[in-house]
Amino acid sequence: MTKIYLFPGQGSQKKGMGAGLFEAFPDELAQARAALGYDLAELCLNDPQGQLDQTAFTQPALYAVSALTLMKKLREGEAPHAVAGHSLGEYDALFAAGVFDFVTGLRLVQKRGEIMAKQSGGGMAAIVGLEDAKILQVIQDHGYQIDVANYNSDGQTVVSGLKADVEKSQADFEAAGARMVIPLKVSGAFHSRFMKPAADEFAAFLESIPFQAPKIPVYSNVTAQPHQVTDLKANMARQIHSSVRWVELVQNLMALPEAQFEEVGPGTVLTGLLKRIKKKA
Repeated sequence: MTKIYLFPGQGSQKKGMGAGLFEAFPDELAQARAALGYDLAELCLNDPQGQLDQTAFTQPALYAVSALTLMKKLREGEAPHAVAGHSLGEYDALFAAGVFDFVTGLRLVQKRGEIMAKQSGGGMAAIVGLEDAKILQVIQDHGYQIDVANYNSDGQTVVSGLKADVEKSQADFEAAGARMVIPLKVSGAFHSRFMKPAADEFAAFLESIPFQAPKIPVYSNVTAQPHQVTDLKANMARQIHSSVRWVELVQNLMALPEAQFEEVGPGTVLTGLLKRIKKKA
């Protein structure tokens, strides 16, 4: 049996997440406060200033809650054999594999969130019930400055690009057969060409951060294959402006012997995607 942990990305955050965890890990909570400059438990549990959905705050908060959830499972003797994370969740996967420690991961996602938050003017939308080939055809036919951000499951694909183009394209995707097009509450065109400046800035930041070789396989959003230590930093920078190849990644994990999946972190978004991917397979 191959135990596989999946870590959720941005969008799975919710007020109240981490309840029961923070008191179990007082040292890590203190380290987080020192690294971030604010009370992570107060943000996650109460969100008094309405910051939890702001990218610069969402990313450290979600990373921390998923990381603490993992640490609780490790205390209980439940270690995975392979890991993967959706977008931001890939940092929890790397932490799980021993690539860096908890605080280093916090600093990474804090910087990532700050850099990504600076890229404004973008939009994203989830397209339900339309084949990827038809989505790409609509984009090409109308000349929209839009890219596929996430190949999430059969029948659910996320696009990302100029906000005006994302809004204008909704009618064309529906005319092409989409059951629905759902605008996402984001501030930027994540995982698109418009995040290339953010990726370049983050790549420069990564140069000074020490990474260790993964102790267990970590499947990459960019390649859908296990990370190679020589390409790890380059791929984590590329991830910001590249498509998340989640369907292909999960299919590769499903090929492992007696693959058993578990979502580690708040929410059940990845569990739902996994069911749809398995059904299609």
